[in-house]
Amino acid sequence: MHNNLFIHRLSYVHGIAKRLASCILLLASSLLLLTSCSETEEESEFANWQSKNENFFKEVYANAVSRRASGDSSWMTLRKWSLKEDDSSFHADIDDNIVVHVLSESGSTSPSPLFTDTVRVVYEGRLIPSPSYPSGYVFQKTFEGEYNPATAVAVKLGVQEVRDGFATALQHMKVGDRWQVYIPYKLGYEDKAEGSIPAYSTLIFDMTLVSYYHPGQSVPVFKAPKQALQP
Repeated sequence: MHNNLFIHRLSYVHGIAKRLASCILLLASSLLLLTSCSETEEESEFANWQSKNENFFKEVYANAVSRRASGDSSWMTLRKWSLKEDDSSFHADIDDNIVVHVLSESGSTSPSPLFTDTVRVVYEGRLIPSPSYPSGYVFQKTFEGEYNPATAVAVKLGVQEVRDGFATALQHMKVGDRWQVYIPYKLGYEDKAEGSIPAYSTLIFDMTLVSYYHPGQSVPVFKAPKQALQP
């Protein structure tokens, strides 16, 4: 009697253990499937990403040069801020430049920020168009919704803290200027991924310079703190 009861209980426990093991295996398989799907989707989203970004920037650069030559002064190319002029021993490549489309000019006659200055700037950063993001994935922005100069809150950044492409743009802007800036990956995050930004990404910024301050000047405290991801 006791032996039969023991055997019955043992069989019951064994059945539960088998069902539990099956559930765990099913859950693990589901998680693996989801992970595989996620990785496949990401690979598809950014397939051939380096070549796509290189070709995209070359086209934007060529368009800017063509427009500039035809008299459209709202387009220009600017070489990396720290590079010397071309000579017999050096010639800048296309990706040693950024491309700028001036969206609006302030008309200010004041100087532009220096590399050692601190700026207040409003910006939105996005990637080049991809299958799920035809306008480009927005990886960071300092304002909500559509850009509105009356409500956008600027962030404080040191010019020397940001990537070369972003720093190059800042050192040519006047207070109040709003630019769309195209930065090749060489002057951005290069061959490294950064947060949600894949390696080899051309960066596209809609940026407005609000103000700037020289070293030693008192910089007011603002609502928006420094961003965790430096552009």
